[in-house]
Amino acid sequence: MLEHMKGAIFDLDGVIVDTAKYHFLAWRLLAEELGFVFTEEHNERLKGVSRTRSLDILLEIGGMEFSEAEKLAMADKKNRLYVEYISGLNESALLPGVKEYLNSLRARGVAIALGSASKNAAFILDKLNIAGLFDAVVDGNKVTLAKPDPEVFQTACKELGLQPGECVVFEDAEAGVAAGKAAGMLVVGIGKPEVLKEADLVVAGLHEL
Repeated sequence: MLEHMKGAIFDLDGVIVDTAKYHFLAWRLLAEELGFVFTEEHNERLKGVSRTRSLDILLEIGGMEFSEAEKLAMADKKNRLYVEYISGLNESALLPGVKEYLNSLRARGVAIALGSASKNAAFILDKLNIAGLFDAVVDGNKVTLAKPDPEVFQTACKELGLQPGECVVFEDAEAGVAAGKAAGMLVVGIGKPEVLKEADLVVAGLHEL
């Protein structure tokens, strides 16, 4: 399936770089300030979903309710904490095989896009020194619907000027795999086969490819 693709669309967190730990630290700090404990197990529910939905889940866990204005302020605060954590990122934070695989795709003439819910995607790609390897970057600033909605991958496909059947999605989250399938694309799962059951192929990381 990978030999014939014309476009490759990558999720960011867990595929290109592991920023999940920084998201977790920021959410945990916010929860502490609100007076409840937010665990790594809780954090699993936040993977692959938007910041606003993540905050809703966090508040559900804490059994708390706030106005929309208060929630907006909290989401902004969480993002500031997260940006502080990731501001020290550099190329060494890339997951194994990422740069090599992206370069091999470019050498084959495969178009490359990012499809991520992150609103900090461009900043992160810049920090990792790989922004120049992407033909399109579709992030939380360009789309409004969170995965498993296929909007992010459909938009990336359009920006590459390709049809869904010509693109392969690379995802580490169940919601992302579902979004890729809903967009009519083949999906490579990055992680555990028992978790990413709906993916067409599952590998431990891009280094395997």
